[in-house]
Amino acid sequence: MSERTGGCMCGAVRFTATDVPATFGACHCEMCRRWAGSAFLGVSVPVSSVTWQGEPHIRTLQSSDWAERAWCQRCGTGLYYHVTDGPHAANYEIPIGILDDASGLDFTSEIFIDHKPAAYTFAGDRTRLTRAETLARFGISEEGE
Repeated sequence: MSERTGGCMCGAVRFTATDVPATFGACHCEMCRRWAGSAFLGVSVPVSSVTWQGEPHIRTLQSSDWAERAWCQRCGTGLYYHVTDGPHAANYEIPIGILDDASGLDFTSEIFIDHKPAAYTFAGDRTRLTRAETLARFGISEEGE
């Protein structure tokens, strides 16, 4: 675990996060791809370990029944994905692209792998979960979406 800093493109929102793991993952679900413009690459950070500066510029959208997404209202930079209910609500998924320094992070997992467009593939071995496996891990039934 380490401390990392980061922020949006325009500088209106900054953050410091402690307890940041050295691993990150990719999500290939349709919502993440639309939000990020490709796979969402994020590091899971405890909500309690993140200190935000510029909070008046942070906007959120309840993007599903169980999660929200946040961005800077000035420049549109995506700031985090956050499960809002259940045991996973304790973490933010912060895009690695908004970290001031993303060096030393290890790419360890991909979720919604069966929704990944055929146009790209990430090299290397890692855990790869299908949509059904991902939803089961979050305790969400296919019907409960």
